[in-house]
Amino acid sequence: MENTTSKPTFAELIQNSETPVLVDFYADWCQPCHMLKPILHEVGQNMEGQVKIIKIDVDRNPAASAKYQIRSIPTMMLFHKGQVKWRQSGVVPAHHIEQVIREAMAQ
Repeated sequence: MENTTSKPTFAELIQNSETPVLVDFYADWCQPCHMLKPILHEVGQNMEGQVKIIKIDVDRNPAASAKYQIRSIPTMMLFHKGQVKWRQSGVVPAHHIEQVIREAMAQ
């Protein structure tokens, strides 16, 4: 019997979403990653319903990290309609992330 309530996979989420998907590649031991967490929370609140934010632990998901050539963390990638629209490593202010998302939605 097929489970119809399963969560979409990472690939399904970034390929099939009409809403931009911001992916945060992080690790629990990464101090800058902890600094980014409240910033992403702010972006999520300010842009509720306009963006999906997901976190990918690079230690638990080495295949995704390798596929997207994650060399430093935190690295954020913005996907819209299955395409990479933006990629940035390091800690970035919320207003800059929000601007990037708005520009991606306008394309």
